[in-house]
Amino acid sequence: MTRHLLKNPDLFREAALIDGQWITETPHGHSELRNPATGEVLARLPRCKEEETTRAIVAADKAFRAWRQTTAKHRSQVLNRWWSLIVENKEDLATLITLEEGKPLSEARGEIDYAAGFVQWFAEESKRVRGDVIPAPRETQRIVTLKQPIGVCAAITPWNFPAAMITRKAGPALAAGCAMVVKPASQTPLTALALGELALRAGIPPGIFNVITGGDTRAIGGVLTSHPLVRKVTFTGSTEVGRVLLQQSASTIKKCSMELGGNAPCIVFDDADIDTAVEGILVAKFRNTGQSCIAANRVMVQAGIYDALAARLAERVGQLKVGNGLEPGVQIGPMIDAGAVSKVEEHVDNAVAGGARLLTGGRRHALGGCFYEPTVLADVAPGMAVAVQETFGPVMPLVRFERDEDAIAMANDTEFGLASYLFSKDAARIWRAAEALESGMVGINTGLISNELAPFGGIKQSGLGREGSHYGIDEFLELKYLCWDGLHPSFA
Repeated sequence: MTRHLLKNPDLFREAALIDGQWITETPHGHSELRNPATGEVLARLPRCKEEETTRAIVAADKAFRAWRQTTAKHRSQVLNRWWSLIVENKEDLATLITLEEGKPLSEARGEIDYAAGFVQWFAEESKRVRGDVIPAPRETQRIVTLKQPIGVCAAITPWNFPAAMITRKAGPALAAGCAMVVKPASQTPLTALALGELALRAGIPPGIFNVITGGDTRAIGGVLTSHPLVRKVTFTGSTEVGRVLLQQSASTIKKCSMELGGNAPCIVFDDADIDTAVEGILVAKFRNTGQSCIAANRVMVQAGIYDALAARLAERVGQLKVGNGLEPGVQIGPMIDAGAVSKVEEHVDNAVAGGARLLTGGRRHALGGCFYEPTVLADVAPGMAVAVQETFGPVMPLVRFERDEDAIAMANDTEFGLASYLFSKDAARIWRAAEALESGMVGINTGLISNELAPFGGIKQSGLGREGSHYGIDEFLELKYLCWDGLHPSFA
């Protein structure tokens, strides 16, 4: 049935992609993929383990030897063809995202625009990689630096943004001259496989972009982090898994970039524009049903406007339309699985038991399955689970504060440091707060901070490295220094 929903049915692949070949069978059987909105089976995908992962790595290394020798202009042209195909097939790609991940189709279309932007951006950045000539200590010497592709890169990507989290890694890797083995989340492989099909059509050589399927992430990840041919590991996911991957990568000293968990504070000062704050908070909290690493996990509101803002937010959240993401007008889709719903339920129950007030929502949705009502909680205490842990769901906890310094202290009282948000009209207050917040990114009077031009990443236990922007390609390059001696002095 899934194939019939696409204008281009060939984008639906029930196979792993290794060395340009579609692998439909492995000795390990198949795994079923289900739609989180309906529970229906979408696909049966081959389970890959150590053997298939090793084959992909070896193929990637062989392809890398030729790809690295191509000119930056050539790689730029190939990536631009990939970008063009992604844009042309936007509706099919968005449909696949909604089917396997659950987000509303309008949001899925936005993700494809976002994902395509990384490919286009790094197609251009590939032509801007350059070294340096540094003044030498002797007149017969020249010091030169080169930037060279690091080699085979392993990308382990999450389910919540199944297109963008791949292109944000593959775009700079391929632009730099590297090859990549992608292990997408087992909940959302169809989008990755469709991107692989389009990559082949664009002329990306076999072996340069490989996709490993199956739910045996521990086995696959163990090979990706230990194989000596893999020189770089890039991961987006939980801090717990990130720690394991870093430990495993240490044995072969791999370069790693990690975009890990968050506990994003959103501070609304009493001089904020209420309308701007409401719109920004709704986007920051409820995009993708709250299943985003940069979702506003704690909304801290200054006492002077607390009651008014709480009432406005509760009214708007109560009006959000919940349903299957393929249905018109739906704003909140299902959560990814039953475990995610249980976690949200536990956080809400814990908060209410501790004295928090339900302003709207607070229970499983009448649709059943993986649906949960968009929820606003008032009078949340900083120590409650919903404020301390990453809820990753459609629950907005409101915390009251009096003084600016109290808000900053609460915001920074976490091991995480990915994103923060603040709303104010006072420039001096904005500067003080933005500089004091311990996070890699700060949204000021906006809930939308992600784009291909900006460096995405966190500090503390939210990760290492940056993705996107002109900084992003450096994650896939090695700096080499040449000391050239024996030159004659310059002509006098």
